[in-house]
Amino acid sequence: MKPVRAMVLCLVLWGVAEAQGASADFLKVTGPCAMTFPKDHGAHPGYRTEWWYYTGNVRTASGRLFGFQLTFFRSQLSPGVDDAVLDGSSSPWRTNQLYFAHAALSDVGEKRFLYDQRALRGALGLAGVERFEDAVTVRVHPWWVSIGHDRQELRAETPDFAVALRLVAQKPPILHGLDGYSIKGSSPERASCYYSFTRLAADGEIHVGGEIHAVSGLAWMDHEYSSEPLEPGLQGWDWFSLQLSDGTELMLFGLRQKDGSWHGASSGTFVDASGNARRLARDDFSVDVLSSWKSPRSKATYPSEWRLRVPALALDLHLKPHVADQELDTESSTGVTYWEGSIGCRGTRNGAPVEGAGYAELTGYARPFDAPL
Repeated sequence: MKPVRAMVLCLVLWGVAEAQGASADFLKVTGPCAMTFPKDHGAHPGYRTEWWYYTGNVRTASGRLFGFQLTFFRSQLSPGVDDAVLDGSSSPWRTNQLYFAHAALSDVGEKRFLYDQRALRGALGLAGVERFEDAVTVRVHPWWVSIGHDRQELRAETPDFAVALRLVAQKPPILHGLDGYSIKGSSPERASCYYSFTRLAADGEIHVGGEIHAVSGLAWMDHEYSSEPLEPGLQGWDWFSLQLSDGTELMLFGLRQKDGSWHGASSGTFVDASGNARRLARDDFSVDVLSSWKSPRSKATYPSEWRLRVPALALDLHLKPHVADQELDTESSTGVTYWEGSIGCRGTRNGAPVEGAGYAELTGYARPFDAPL
């Protein structure tokens, strides 16, 4: 989720699209997605919302830790209309697609969080998704990511920081839910197509504070698309990605209801060291909030420490942010205030010590919202 994660953080996008066409007219996700690669690394026009989400934790040789986020969103304004034939116009400015991007850096040692945002029309080559041979490029100028067969690259430069990383897949893409069909509500169409690269070896450079840092570590990539809004009664979602020291990974999302409990469609995926995925239903895990943090800007109160347990995996973890304040106010792009940040974890699996790092995304705490999945 992030998505719906990503997946998604799009009040503005939802409002624009709602004015242009009913959600019933967009393509729907109602069953297994049967995704193939590299084709499905690209865009899926016809679905209202789509996002490519990168997060990760990297270190310098001396151990200085940075967390990073780079996200690209595509929003289709109206259903069933190709850019090239809008009103029969040949104007290069005509487009049916809007693109947005968020970039963030968590400088853990300095307890500093920096972020920036972009918003562009999918026209004139400034923003869009293109395929070159066996690689897909997603661009919101001047930021971009290239997705190849087993190698990826991302670049983002802002006034305060820059990220330039090369990523190599350590495992094949993981399809969440049923063959990529990730249910997000009580009816079949409340769903997305969703896959991840759960372990990407990362190396490159972080530029911040006038210094250039050579870094290496691990990254995570989510790609998700859908057309449906959150189900009525849902406030937002909590999403976690974890990369553990025993070579395994865990993704969980909780669809949060008005009373704070998680909807029954909340679920997750555990990936073993060999790359085999195991779906986790809502009853397979528990996430208990241990403490909270209140934003001095939005006044939203976010959970800020958790105990996560998956009894069937004998997994018991304590999760905590590396920096308390990792809140983004994206009013000038997607129009949503949310918390997304680097986290660490320690605990046990099968009775043996395990530790790791990852990311958490917390939406709907500043205010409930009706956003596309």
